[in-house]
Amino acid sequence: MKKLYVADILLLFVAFIWGATFVIIQNAVAVLEPFTFNGLRFLCAALFLFIWMIFFYRRPFGKINRSLLGSGIVLGLWLFSGYALQTFGLLYTTSSKAGFLTGLNVVLVPIFAFLILKHKPKLPAVVGVGIAAIGLYLLTAGGHTGFNIGDLLEFLCAIAFGMHIVFTAKYASHYPALILTLIQISTVALLNLGAAFLFEDWAEAFSPAVVGGTGVWFAILFTALLATVIAYLAQTALQKYSPPTHVALILTMEPVFAAITGYFWAGDRLASVAILGCFLIFMGMLLAELPEKVFARFRRSKPTVSE
Repeated sequence: MKKLYVADILLLFVAFIWGATFVIIQNAVAVLEPFTFNGLRFLCAALFLFIWMIFFYRRPFGKINRSLLGSGIVLGLWLFSGYALQTFGLLYTTSSKAGFLTGLNVVLVPIFAFLILKHKPKLPAVVGVGIAAIGLYLLTAGGHTGFNIGDLLEFLCAIAFGMHIVFTAKYASHYPALILTLIQISTVALLNLGAAFLFEDWAEAFSPAVVGGTGVWFAILFTALLATVIAYLAQTALQKYSPPTHVALILTMEPVFAAITGYFWAGDRLASVAILGCFLIFMGMLLAELPEKVFARFRRSKPTVSE
């Protein structure tokens, strides 16, 4: 139980990292196209992890086998798919709808975990998921109606991120976290660089305006180290202790942290309904941490109506 609480606290820190770096990434992709940025970000992260592995692992290549390699590639494919679908979806829909639809992975993860891992979600987690989903809607609601191709892509993105969480839970307890993370991050880097070559002006990354300025490359290196190496290594290492539904709920705090840091760093302002949404997401996460016996005691204490 102690390991579960420690894992959840550290995963909350991962959500904070992702939320806090949102402004940095947003500013960087205004200069550099998304696939190119993510390709360089994940490539730098893979290099960090490779150096780390060489220095701190004894005979690291002897630990790599076909099963480990395949598992890392599967995680990388789901992670890349999530980023790619999110990027293309934003071309056709609003950021508020994208935030809500992407965040629906919190609802999908318990379903995928049950179908793939045979994990039956506990009642506190189910209640927490429902409350967090309502909070996510209130936080990201923009008053838009209708469903378009961008919304479909964002929903598929939610599926991809949800599957990444579930498959991370599946593989995390079987393989060394560092090597598994290195393989998935390298897969994401190669796929992003390939997409940049096909769909973007990737050479722009080496233009005098980008190379001469410190902002974009600072964002690449900062997010590579903090939001990729540390965050995904922590997620991979900790998911052996925390159930997938717990992880999905904790990671819904990412848009909350993004909103908070946006308020302080970028001068963003939240409407009262969005603040309520942040509160409900936080309450959903806390409710999921309650032992199931607390809910059972509450049901037993409900007064019965005599006929």
